[in-house]
Amino acid sequence: MAKRDPALFLQVHDTPILIDEVQYAPELFSYIKIAVDNGAAPGSFWLTGSQAFRMMELAQESLAGRVAILHMSALSQHEIYGSGKNVPFTVDLDALKTRKRIGASADMNAIYKRIWSGSMPGYISGKYTDRSVFYSSYLQTYIDRDVSDLAALTDKLQFQDFIRAAACRIGQMLNIHDIAKDVGVSDDTAKRWLQILEKSDIIFYLRSYSNNLLKRTIKTPKLYFFDTGLAAYLTYYVSPEILQNGALSGAILENYVVSEIIKTYHNAVQDCLLWYYRDKSNREIDMIMESNGQLHPLEIKRSVNPGKETVNTFSVLDKSTVPRGKGAVLCMRPELSAIDADHYIVPIWMI
Repeated sequence: MAKRDPALFLQVHDTPILIDEVQYAPELFSYIKIAVDNGAAPGSFWLTGSQAFRMMELAQESLAGRVAILHMSALSQHEIYGSGKNVPFTVDLDALKTRKRIGASADMNAIYKRIWSGSMPGYISGKYTDRSVFYSSYLQTYIDRDVSDLAALTDKLQFQDFIRAAACRIGQMLNIHDIAKDVGVSDDTAKRWLQILEKSDIIFYLRSYSNNLLKRTIKTPKLYFFDTGLAAYLTYYVSPEILQNGALSGAILENYVVSEIIKTYHNAVQDCLLWYYRDKSNREIDMIMESNGQLHPLEIKRSVNPGKETVNTFSVLDKSTVPRGKGAVLCMRPELSAIDADHYIVPIWMI
């Protein structure tokens, strides 16, 4: 009815109404626009869908200025393990003390269990108890439903191999040619498939930071997955212990930290100005947050006791036109601490 007679559909169902997978009935959008323009109260229509790009496209075409857009990632660690209270992550001492009260403490073993388990509601809720079956079914459904709508696939198994090749490169600078070569597709096809993964919120990129005074920076973005459990499943890590000691352990920890920071902003319906830095002299900063007119450099370490040398690279930002503020090392230290007055040590469980 939503497709065949959208006007009747909206007459039959009283508001407030929640319509799931609304991108499959684009005919509804113009009628929702009419209802809003005729005085429907805010919150009358809740529209959800798994195809973020298509949802945005439809909303911008028909509901510009009439809709609030909320990006819903998989669950955050505060939702799963902590109090559930969401506060955007900042490098502010009072805010960090607040995070300490609302989070759930975790050592390295527990952090890698969180990483391996992922953050998908279906698995975390206990509705599905077999992790391999859950992620296998999730991938199959995703490829059959969402990807098939966005691309004409002739080989679905090849696309799954492509996702796996991308998962093997989390935390790395994007190299489309290498991924394409691994799977046996052209660079153009690999670029198009990466766009599909990004549009459907499987992956995201961290762009490099630069300005006019930092001329030697590398421009290539870094690749990450929104759900580390999916990345661990795709790369055949069958337990948290094997993952913790495997070749991907550092990269997937970085992925976890970056995605958790971004979730804190998504859940507050705020933008997160987050980059990484690397220049042609191989000086690198894992993350840079811009907040309140300052740059806040962040480094991610597996260690419990990071040394002062960990923050030496932060000084490259002094050449930027934007002033440098407080920095932090995000690591396995169990408690909030500091290297000095300008650089805090923040446990990863507090993010």
